[in-house]
Amino acid sequence: MKKTLFTLIAVLFFGSISFSQVRSYDQRGINKFESSKEDLVKFDKLKLKIGGSFTQSFQTLKHSSTTTATPGIVAIVPGFNTANANLYFDAFLADGVTLNMTLYLSSRHHNEAWVKGGYIQFDKLPFLKSGLLDKVMEFTTIKVGHMEVNYGDAHYRRSDNGNSIYNPFVENYIMDAFATEIGAEIDFQYKGFLAVAGFTNGKIKGDIAKGVVYAGGSDGKSKPVILGKIGFDKQLNKLIRLRVTGSGYYTAGSISNTLYGGDRTGSHYFGVMDNALTTSTAFSGRFNPGFTDKIGAVMGNLFVKV
Repeated sequence: MKKTLFTLIAVLFFGSISFSQVRSYDQRGINKFESSKEDLVKFDKLKLKIGGSFTQSFQTLKHSSTTTATPGIVAIVPGFNTANANLYFDAFLADGVTLNMTLYLSSRHHNEAWVKGGYIQFDKLPFLKSGLLDKVMEFTTIKVGHMEVNYGDAHYRRSDNGNSIYNPFVENYIMDAFATEIGAEIDFQYKGFLAVAGFTNGKIKGDIAKGVVYAGGSDGKSKPVILGKIGFDKQLNKLIRLRVTGSGYYTAGSISNTLYGGDRTGSHYFGVMDNALTTSTAFSGRFNPGFTDKIGAVMGNLFVKV
């Protein structure tokens, strides 16, 4: 398959507010991972940052197939893809407390506007007035909400609908381990060492309905997801930065899990190796193994910057 894909990426912010607790949505966010505990912005008053990301692709991809089945792959020609756009709201609520909400304004899979998710993040707990907790929070970050699952490091470099600036390849991995789930996460960072622990509902949305019961399989009840990450991330000298992490994700049965199918926006490769151009074929070039109930997954990541 020969391919050429030109992508225009734009990132817009209103105001010059910068929160070190929140990853920048422009080029400053490249090669950023968990929220830094260094250089936290001093709180002086309530602030709101509104931002947007926009991706417009021009596609000149070619594909072919020897199959005689009907229908065959759809005929595609060079042209512009549907533009993708995100809208961000980041609020600085109190000293060390931020709130995020992200909306998808347009995407391949959903052309209408809808909410990706949101969360509250604590880098400090000043309202508890505890010296012990203040000390603990010097190395700790707490996030609670409906948010990206922090499994592996690949989700920090992927294209997220209208925001493609973190990803030099425009499209994501064939098996795209990405999902938004309801839960909580605790990050601990100390002198380069990193540990993450979290739990979620294991689903892309809230769900109280009992699942189908079948012998030797599901009991129809949703089990939580337990996830974790350990690693090391440090600037070793002026030239070399090293990051190595190992992550795990496990659920004994969450009925409708979407770890490898949690992206609701769609692929940036339109119509490639598809037999139709519909919303049901919005994930061209990806493989979803269909793990929806009991899942155990591990991921290792190595990052070296010279």
